[in-house]
Amino acid sequence: MKLPVRLAILAVVITAAVAVMLWPRAENTAPEASAESLPRLLDLGSTTCITCKKMTPILEELSQTFADQLLVEFIDVRANPEAGEGYNLRLIPTQIFFDRQGRELYRHEGFMGRDDILSTWRDLGLDLIGDGKQNG
Repeated sequence: MKLPVRLAILAVVITAAVAVMLWPRAENTAPEASAESLPRLLDLGSTTCITCKKMTPILEELSQTFADQLLVEFIDVRANPEAGEGYNLRLIPTQIFFDRQGRELYRHEGFMGRDDILSTWRDLGLDLIGDGKQNG
């Protein structure tokens, strides 16, 4: 085989190997339980959605206040539609509550206030402590 043909084959093989390594991994299922095995609140929305924007400070506060008890995650499904695949979204924002093993426990569509989120966690058996605020 001539050298130019060998080089072309080598270039194709290297390109294919790099493409496979860089191919984005699917993020459409609940990740396996983390090392910390914390329950997780996933908010699927968009940074351009007005209702979703109202959720942002709530999610940020919950993430900081309960960092040792709860994982709070946001996925912008308009900026990254592939990341929202597999969640059976009908509208945004959608909040999905996962247990420590990554199983979906509950889902809510639309705006959800802080007190409603905390109340839902309580109803699901997780009583978050240490925020110093009235949750009534």
